[in-house]
Amino acid sequence: MSLPQPQPDIAAIIVAAGQGLRAGQPLPKQFALWRGKPVLRHSAEAFAAAGITPIIVAIPHGADEVAQAALNGVPGIRLATGGDTRQQSVLLALEALAGDAPAKVLIHDAARPGLPQNVIERLVQALRTAAAAIPVLSVVDSLVHADGRLMGVPAERELLRRVQTPQAFSYPAILAAHRAWLGEPNAGDDAQVAQAAGTAVALVEGDEALHKLTFAGDFAAAPLSVRVGTGYDVHRLAAGEELWLCGVQIDHSHGLAGHSDADVAVHALVDAILGAIGAGDIGSHFPPSDPQWQGAGSDRFLTHAVVLAEAAGYRIGNVDVTIICEAPKIGPHRNAMRARLAELLRTPIEAVSVKATTTERLGFTGRNEGIAAQAAATLVPA
Repeated sequence: MSLPQPQPDIAAIIVAAGQGLRAGQPLPKQFALWRGKPVLRHSAEAFAAAGITPIIVAIPHGADEVAQAALNGVPGIRLATGGDTRQQSVLLALEALAGDAPAKVLIHDAARPGLPQNVIERLVQALRTAAAAIPVLSVVDSLVHADGRLMGVPAERELLRRVQTPQAFSYPAILAAHRAWLGEPNAGDDAQVAQAAGTAVALVEGDEALHKLTFAGDFAAAPLSVRVGTGYDVHRLAAGEELWLCGVQIDHSHGLAGHSDADVAVHALVDAILGAIGAGDIGSHFPPSDPQWQGAGSDRFLTHAVVLAEAAGYRIGNVDVTIICEAPKIGPHRNAMRARLAELLRTPIEAVSVKATTTERLGFTGRNEGIAAQAAATLVPA
């Protein structure tokens, strides 16, 4: 998917109406901090980064203020008061989507904050041919019954899978299934509700990052490590083009040619951030073959990379950009460039370095045929 393009036929529900009593936190666990952010915010940002809207969040009665504080600034959020059981909360959230009438909906438990983009993509892909899909993982440990009897046949594990969320459904099908549910009052799984209504459920590969936060020890997990990425980009100079560098337009006889605004410095920085979180490169998110990016401002690309980094649990530590050209002179524009990058990166200007160098008139930059840029980005746990 080209993120963060809106996906108007897909909505999301985050179930966050429980009390989380086993987590040992002063707040219900969905509002407690995990890796520097409220638990709930992690998955909300992941859905927003995937272009999914609206995002209905089912919360406990009277929790509007704390939920709004936890989700402040995340686009597409709508709150809905949940019910006494998870199944009731999901039904109320589904009913809240009736006016939107999306074709598809992803239903997710807030207690699983580590939501990778590739799991969302696999679920959306599965819904092209299935009415329901869930992420699963293999069972690798030996199993035992509660009375102590071991399940001693290894082959039994091959028949079992661990079920995760989000779970993906045709919206009309899962709404009808929840309305018709007559099973256990506290159905803990929407796929169970769907199957009871006769809907076949497809399986896709899950991810260990989607582990569920349940006990106090889950909040004391080892922190994320510092991540570093680098980027490099080149664009040719051409007459009649605007010249954009680090998000600042510069008056010059020539500009940079490219599919977007060809801001070579921002492109290098986007690749550095994407590289730090292992999320590919700028071309995989904004392919030059896609006409919608014709002439697009590169600030959109940088904002997207920052959102992805935040969804992965990171914020910008510092960035260092080097522009390689004979002309124009970068010095007079350096502070404006740093300020613009700091704004887009949502980081203090002191964390942004912009430098320039020449190649002593050697090579294509030395002949004023183009401009190159290289960038390094350090990401720290949010």
